[in-house]
Amino acid sequence: SYWPVLGSVGLVSTVAGAANWLHGKSFGPYLFFTGLAFFLSILYGWFGTVIRENRLGLTNDPQVDRSFRWGMAWFIFSEVMFFSVFFGALFYARVLSVPWLGGDGTGVMTHLLLWPNFQATWPVFMTPNPAIFHGPQEVMETWGIPAMNTLILLSSGGTITVAHWALLKNKRTLMLWAQFVTILLGITFLMCQVHEYGLAYLTKELKLSSGIYGTTFFMLTGFHALHVTVGTTMLIVMFYRMLRRDFTSQHHFAFEAAAWYWHFVDVVWLGLFIFVYWI
Repeated sequence: SYWPVLGSVGLVSTVAGAANWLHGKSFGPYLFFTGLAFFLSILYGWFGTVIRENRLGLTNDPQVDRSFRWGMAWFIFSEVMFFSVFFGALFYARVLSVPWLGGDGTGVMTHLLLWPNFQATWPVFMTPNPAIFHGPQEVMETWGIPAMNTLILLSSGGTITVAHWALLKNKRTLMLWAQFVTILLGITFLMCQVHEYGLAYLTKELKLSSGIYGTTFFMLTGFHALHVTVGTTMLIVMFYRMLRRDFTSQHHFAFEAAAWYWHFVDVVWLGLFIFVYWI
């Protein structure tokens, strides 16, 4: 199939555009939106092909079903590796590099040579050049929006499980309502995240350029929000296919794949809540 190759071109263009945009390059936004539009058009064509094959019964073969399941499992595994690297960067900064920079243990010379006035604390409110990079004024709250978002995502994990159970039991009305509520919870989570980012920028002076704390905060929560956006889009597509009666109690792996992805997003958020907001 030519879809994966074209999709990779669109994805690379999107990521390259985003990176150059963040670095102030004038062509960055154009490359980002062009790559994103191309990538979304490829996904539309790719998934449309899969859906048409499903309606023709071509995906009912056991070997094809196993291929889809293994493909989704490896895809989620690759996402786990992504987040493992980002969490690893957070732990490295908190446990090793910040204490070393503050003169802890064998980092005395590092402290004296690089930043003699630095005091090792987390979150780090100081930056090497405050005139250019302003440090944050406050730490992000734990038990406000983040706690509410945790409750929202955990609830959505329950509602999508109800939708799956209803699909297996041929309870169509319950399935549709549970799926609809899951979508609403996903959208609510994203709206709360946008509101939290607004508070971070406007009231706490916490930005992507606010030192290691701002960088890791927006890197982890922003990447997760991107995944919630993708997951919510998948749920909306599954809801549309439910309305068209594309799924049966025996053949519905597309919905299962979306549910797997959504549960993965839930688990990642628990890690974010604990290690980014709480501890």
